[in-house]
Amino acid sequence: MNLHRCDGRATICLEGEIDLSTVAAVRAALATCHTYGIRDIDVDLTAVTFCDVSGLNAFLAAARRSVAARGRLRLHHPAPVVRLLLDLTRTGFLLAEDRPSAEPAPAGALQPREAA
Repeated sequence: MNLHRCDGRATICLEGEIDLSTVAAVRAALATCHTYGIRDIDVDLTAVTFCDVSGLNAFLAAARRSVAARGRLRLHHPAPVVRLLLDLTRTGFLLAEDRPSAEPAPAGALQPREAA
């Protein structure tokens, strides 16, 4: 994990799997940003191969803290499996706007329900 800070903005580069055994380090990196008054956090997921709900919860908590400080947390370059987690949980708002279009869900994958 790498953390780069510049002018009130930080980029955190994560790698490997984000799950119960690794999420504490992710939370610590995000908390460090908030401790130093960094409001805008970019999380580079290029090298992340898996993320479970504990990782998603860490991102959501950090996003709430960033918004409360008038900033924003953005996820960049998620692997298809991470994008699927965000799509299924309707938390894709965490993704940066410049992301490429989502790949189609594999056959048989759960699809989000349309709003009534």
